[in-house]
Amino acid sequence: MSVAKHKSAGSRGGVLFRLMVVGLLGLAAGNVFAFDFADVAQRAKALAAAPYETSNTDLPKELKALGYDQYRDIRFRPDQAHWRASGLPFELTFFHAGYLYEHSVKINEVTADGVREIAFDPALFNYGKSNIDTGKIRHAGFAGFCVRQAINTPKHKDEVLAFLGASYFRALGKGQSYGLSARGLAIDTALSGGEEFPQFVEFWIERPTADAEELQIYALLDSPRMAGAYRFVMKPGVDTVLDVKAQLYARTSVGKLGIAPLTSMFFFGENQPPKYNDYRPEVHDSDGLSIQLGNGEWVWRPLINPTRLLTTSFATVNPIGFGLMQRDREFLHYEDLESRFERRPSAWVEPKGQWGAGRVELVQLPTPDETNDNIVAYWVPDKTPRPNEAYDIEYLVHWQKTTERRPPSAWVTQTRRGRAFVQQADDSIGFIVEFDGPALRKITDKKKIKSLVSAGANGQILENTLYRNEATGVWRLVLRVRRQDANESLELRASLQPANRKNNSALSETWSYILPPE
Repeated sequence: MSVAKHKSAGSRGGVLFRLMVVGLLGLAAGNVFAFDFADVAQRAKALAAAPYETSNTDLPKELKALGYDQYRDIRFRPDQAHWRASGLPFELTFFHAGYLYEHSVKINEVTADGVREIAFDPALFNYGKSNIDTGKIRHAGFAGFCVRQAINTPKHKDEVLAFLGASYFRALGKGQSYGLSARGLAIDTALSGGEEFPQFVEFWIERPTADAEELQIYALLDSPRMAGAYRFVMKPGVDTVLDVKAQLYARTSVGKLGIAPLTSMFFFGENQPPKYNDYRPEVHDSDGLSIQLGNGEWVWRPLINPTRLLTTSFATVNPIGFGLMQRDREFLHYEDLESRFERRPSAWVEPKGQWGAGRVELVQLPTPDETNDNIVAYWVPDKTPRPNEAYDIEYLVHWQKTTERRPPSAWVTQTRRGRAFVQQADDSIGFIVEFDGPALRKITDKKKIKSLVSAGANGQILENTLYRNEATGVWRLVLRVRRQDANESLELRASLQPANRKNNSALSETWSYILPPE
C-alpha cells in the first residue's frame, strides 16, 4: 500500500474520457443546467457493466522525466484563472500533468447552454526553469484543478478546494493551511493483496452565478473493480463544507470497501518523541481519530507512528460521525514557521441518512519522515455492493480549525507517554492524559469525580490517579500499566465519571489508546 504525500494517479486509471460509453443527455425542460448527477450515474453504471480498460499514459517524455522541484516550478498563471474575466465569486486554476501525475483528466464547464470542455493550453502556465519545449506538450492535459474564493480577505481569492491525483481532494476553511486529504473511495486498504486506487477521470463544474455562495462539481470515478458517480457541493467559509453524494457500481466483488476515506500524517508528537534530534516538539497533520458512535458515545484515539502496519477498528451501527483531527492549536507546540502545523485543518465526516452496520477503521503505517502520509481512516460497511448493483451514500465533510467537532461536555486535550524520574526503574509504562470541557470546569472537588480505566487481558493497571491540574484548571489522569505479553497489543481505555453515580454515566469522551506489539 502506498499513501505518499505527493499522490500518484496510479498506473491503472486509463484515460477514460476517450471511452464515451453513454452520450450526454440534452437539456431537459425546466432544467437550469444541461447536465446533472443522473448523467454521471448513467455513465458509471455503463462503465461497471463493461470490462475495465487500461491504457499506457501518452504523457510526453519531457513531462515524465520531471523531478519534484522541476514540477513545482510549473505554475499556473493567476491572470489566466477561469472565470476571472467575468468577475465571478469563484475562480478555477489548473494543475499541469507530469512528475507523479501521469494521467490527465478531462474537465468540463456546465452551463444552461450545454457542456464545454476546458481546453489545455501551455500558454496558461509559467514553466520557470523547467526548460520544457512547449511545442512538444500541446496536448499534455490537466492533472487536476483548484477552486479559489475569497474567504480570508475580499482582496484575494484563496485556494479552498483542490482535486489532484487518483481520487484525492483537500479543502480549506478560513485561516487554514493544507494538511490532510480526503479521497473518493478506498479499496482493499492494508490488505495483503495490495490496495487499489480508484481515479477521478472526468469532472463537470457548474458555472456559478454572480452572487453564488457555493459551487457544484460532478466527477466520474473508475478502477478495475469499481465505478462511481460523485457530486460535490462546496460551501466555503470559516468551516468549508463539502456535501458529497455518490452512487457506486462494482464490476466484481470487493474485499474491503472504504467509504469517505481520510488520509493524514503523524510523524511524532507529545505521546511519541522523535527518534533523533529535532528542535520541533511535534510534527503531524492530525493528532487523533475522533468518533461519535451510533449509540452517542465519543471515542478519542491518539495517533502513533508504529514500527509496522497497525490496523484497528470500532464497530457500530449508523455512526454519527468520525474524523482525523488536529486538536493541538498552539504554535509553541510545533515551532515550525514554514509548515505551521497548528493551522492544519481537521476533517469531520458526518453521514447523511442511515449507514447501517459497519466499522470505522484506522490504518497506521510507519513513516521515516514527514513527507509521507501514513494515516488512513474510513468507514467499512458490513454489506458491500454486489456487481452492477447501485450503492448510494451521502455525507458531509467539514474542514475545521476553530469549530472542531468534539463532545459538548469534556474531551481529551493531551496524551503524554513516559514517566518522571524514579529511583528504581521497572518495566511499567506511564501515561499522562488530560481532560477539559464545560462539565469538568464546574468540578473542583476531587471527591465528586472518578476515572474508569481498563487495560484488557494483556495489561495490568499499576496506578490510576486523578487530580485537578492547578496550573491550567484541567483534570489530569496519571496511569501506569504493565504489559503482560510484549508480543501482543495492549489497548487502554479511560473516561471520567461522576463519583456518586453507579450507572457508569460518562462526563467525558473515552480515551482509547493502542500499544502495538514491541
